[in-house]
Amino acid sequence: MLFGEFNIDEIDDGILAHSIRLKTKTFKKGRKLSPEDILLLKNEGFITLICAKLENGDIEEDVAADRIGSLLTGNNLSKGPAHTGRCNIYAECPGLVTYKIKHVNSFNNIDEAITLGLVPPLHYVNKGQMVATLKIIPFAVSEDLITKIEQFITDLSSIIEVKPFIKKHTILVQTKLSGIKESVLDATQDVTNSRLLQLSNELFEERRCTHDIDALAKELKYCMSKNVEVTLIAGASAIVDRRDVVPAAIEKAGGSIEHFGMPVDPGNLILIGSLGNMFVIGIPGCARSPKLNGFDWVLQRVFTDMPVNSGVIMDMGAGGLLKDIPTRPLPRSRVSRLNSPKNISASTSCISNSRKGIHALLLGAGQSRRMGRKNKLLAPINNVPMIRHVAENILESKIDSLTIVTGYQSEKIHQALKGLSIKFAYNANYREGLSRSLNIGVRTLQKIARAVIICLGDMPEIKASHINQLIDAYDPSSSKEICVPKWNGRRGNPVLISHNFFHEITTVEGDTGAKSLIKEYAENVIEVEMKDDSILLDLDTPEELKAFITQSSSGDS
Repeated sequence: MLFGEFNIDEIDDGILAHSIRLKTKTFKKGRKLSPEDILLLKNEGFITLICAKLENGDIEEDVAADRIGSLLTGNNLSKGPAHTGRCNIYAECPGLVTYKIKHVNSFNNIDEAITLGLVPPLHYVNKGQMVATLKIIPFAVSEDLITKIEQFITDLSSIIEVKPFIKKHTILVQTKLSGIKESVLDATQDVTNSRLLQLSNELFEERRCTHDIDALAKELKYCMSKNVEVTLIAGASAIVDRRDVVPAAIEKAGGSIEHFGMPVDPGNLILIGSLGNMFVIGIPGCARSPKLNGFDWVLQRVFTDMPVNSGVIMDMGAGGLLKDIPTRPLPRSRVSRLNSPKNISASTSCISNSRKGIHALLLGAGQSRRMGRKNKLLAPINNVPMIRHVAENILESKIDSLTIVTGYQSEKIHQALKGLSIKFAYNANYREGLSRSLNIGVRTLQKIARAVIICLGDMPEIKASHINQLIDAYDPSSSKEICVPKWNGRRGNPVLISHNFFHEITTVEGDTGAKSLIKEYAENVIEVEMKDDSILLDLDTPEELKAFITQSSSGDS
C-alpha cells in the first residue's frame, strides 16, 4: 500500500487519510474518493491530498477484518459487520469466555497491522455482549499477511469460544443451630437462587436439617437418591477444618473431600467434594451475602462443565483479592423472598428466555391534579391521546412486553389504547401516589422479568431509541443493574431496574418512585448519556401541555 501526499490528479480511487470539511459537506477519513469527489475537491482549490493507494495484492481494511473475523468466531460466537477496519465479536449465549492468553499474544505479535482485543479470560457474558474486537490498523494489508493470519487460526482450530451454562439438577441444604432465624435461611435461599438464575439455572429444592454430622449425611444420601448433580451446603457455622461437621458428613455419607480453602477473599473457607457423581460445595459464610466472592467463581466453572479441582482453585489467587471491588452481582442488602420454597421452581422457570428478558412498565393511573379536571394522559397530540403516543413509542423498542397500570379514568385509558399489544394492571388506590402503581406493576411482572423499564405516561418525547440505549447498557454481570438516562448532567426517565431489586420496589411509598432505591444502591447505577433532553420533559401543568401541543402541531417537536 502506498501512503503519502499525492497530486490530486494522481489519486484515482485513493483513500482519504484525514477528514476534510468542505463548504457543502464533510469527507471523513477512510473515504474512497470517487471521480465526483475529486472534481469537487478541485473546485474548492485542493491541489494535493494525503491518501492511501492500494497496490496489487492489497486487501481493503473492511474485507480483511471480515475474513479474519469469520475465522475467529468460535463456538457460541457471532461477528458483526466490519466497519472502518473493525470487526466486533459477540456472545450468542450466556456463559464464560475462554481462550489461552499465549495464543492471543502470539496472534498480536504476527504483525502490528492486525490486532485483537478481548475481555479477560473466564469473563461472564450475556447473549449479545461484545467479547472481542479485531482491528486492522492501516487502510489495507497484504494478501500474504491475511493468509499467514488465517493459517495461524486454522492450526489452532479456534482461539476464542463461549462456554455456555448447562442445566444441572441442584439442591441447597442448610443446617440449623438454635437461635438462627428462619428469615436468615430464607434470605440465603434467595441469594443462592439468584446466583443460579444468572447462570441459567435454578434451585430444584431447598432442604434444612440440624447442624450435626448424622443429620447432614442423611440429607446428602437423599440428594443422591434424587440423582442430584450439584449439592450446595450452607452450614450454620463456618467450616474451619477438614474434620468439621460439613466435611465429616460428606465422608460419612460415602463421599470424599477434594479441597478445602481458596486464595480468594472473600471466599477463603470454601470446601469442594464429591459423593458418587454428585459434586458437593461447602459454601463459605460470605456467600449468604450477594456480594461477589470466590463461591461465584467456582459456581461459574461448575455450570459450564469446566474442571474444578484443587489445582484450579489454588490458581485463582491472581486477582483473588475481591474485598475492595465495589461491583457485586446482586444488591448488597437483604435479598427478598420472591417466592416460597415450594414455588421457587415454578415461578423462576417462567423467566423470559429472550435476549435479556426486559419488560416495560407504564404508569398511567394518576389523577393529573395540577391539570385541574383534565386527564393529561388523554390530551390529544396530533389527534392521538398522549398515553397512546407514549405506548406506541415503547412498543417500537426492544422490550419483551408492555404492561400499563391504570387507575383514574381507567376505562377511558383502556379505550385510548385499544388495539395495542398491552397487558393491564389496575390500581384501585391510585389516590395514594405513584409508588402504589409501581408496587402493583412490579408484582405483576416479577415472575417473568429479569428487568423492568419504568416509564411515565406524561413523557411523549421518549422514543424507542432512548429505551434501547438503556437496554444495551444493562449488564448484570458487571453489577450495572440500574440504568438511568442522563443529559447535560441531569438524570431523567425512564429507568431500567434489575429483578434483584424488585422486593425493594414493591415496598416504596408516596410519589418518590424509585429515587430512594437509586440513591441507596449508587454503586449499581450506570448513567446512560442521551443525545437530547427528552428524558427530562414531563408535562405537569396546563401551560406545559399547551406549549407542547402547539409545538407538536407546528412540526417542531
